[in-house]
Amino acid sequence: MAFYQHIYEVDVSDLSSIKNLFSKIFTFYLHLFFSLTLFVNMFVFTQHIFTKTMDFIDIILINIGFKSKAFDENPVSVVLLNKEEQHYLDVLEKVLKEGTVEKGRNGNTISIFGESLRFSLKDGVIPILTTKKVAWKTCLKELLWFISGQTDTQLLKDQNVHIWDDNTTREFLDSRGLKDLKEGLIGPGYGYQWRFFNSPYNKQSGEPFSETNGVDQLQQIIDQLKDPEKRTSRRLIMTAWNPVQVDQMALPPCHILAQFNVHDGNKLSCALYQRSCDFPVGSPFNITSYSFLTHLLAKHCGLEAHEFIYFMGNVHIYEEHISAVEEQLSRVPTDMFPTLEIKEKKDNISDYVVDDFVVSNYKSQSAIKMKMVA
Repeated sequence: MAFYQHIYEVDVSDLSSIKNLFSKIFTFYLHLFFSLTLFVNMFVFTQHIFTKTMDFIDIILINIGFKSKAFDENPVSVVLLNKEEQHYLDVLEKVLKEGTVEKGRNGNTISIFGESLRFSLKDGVIPILTTKKVAWKTCLKELLWFISGQTDTQLLKDQNVHIWDDNTTREFLDSRGLKDLKEGLIGPGYGYQWRFFNSPYNKQSGEPFSETNGVDQLQQIIDQLKDPEKRTSRRLIMTAWNPVQVDQMALPPCHILAQFNVHDGNKLSCALYQRSCDFPVGSPFNITSYSFLTHLLAKHCGLEAHEFIYFMGNVHIYEEHISAVEEQLSRVPTDMFPTLEIKEKKDNISDYVVDDFVVSNYKSQSAIKMKMVA
């Protein structure tokens, strides 16, 4: 009391002075309390701003291919921007961790059964994976080859595309019992079924004996997509699986059935079912290829590309690719996929060429070598 009497110069014998003293003491501590509270709140706010700033810097570093120390210590704090590719990586990791080892016709795989992925195609987005470099032009060249209905791989080799080489050698074709199929032909597979379904196949020329005998599934879909009265049909199906001719093919098709759907007037989506998915090697191509196809059909038919949905049967990783898969899983996707522009609409779906497709802002990390298992 003597201390406060000295500080505030009050007469302790006067009751009113004592009350005034206690009032001043209370006011002093109240100001002190609010001052400390304000200081603590400012400290917490400053710490919050610092943390968020560091997280933002981490996101930038991650998406240009680097990882900061803060990310390594606290990866949960970073929000991934490319959730669609992250979902792909999650499935890749699931196969690696939860899959069972199975012995197949061409080696051991780690596999699971039944998965799906979704990719938005809105605003021209084209899903080309960024955690490794994907040869999208090679993928596009093969798609245009499919669309033409061709089966001669020399047309691909002339464009420096060699993804079919190992499966069309004389030795490989003979191992499939296709000794009368000319070397370099794939048989009546994929694009042949798209354009000439079940038409008798010339095993020397790689063409149908008569184009009038088959079914042009792709053109039928195009005709319906162009018709406002028919484009919402639930029967826009294109299949590459033909039990009658599957044994004439160098490889039975892996991606076997695509369904196209238009909703909300003009939004075109594609759902693909693939029976067999070489997930780290083949699936990135399949995702990009059918997304290209959906964009192309939308452009050709006056629609807007909306979504690609990928349904998978057997999802597997070959044992020799495990170390490469682990390398890809250590990477973080860039913030967004590239975009696609198709320069002009042409009269015939077979008239489009590679130069008609402009892919912009594809920012990927380095290639990861994984040889396709034939």
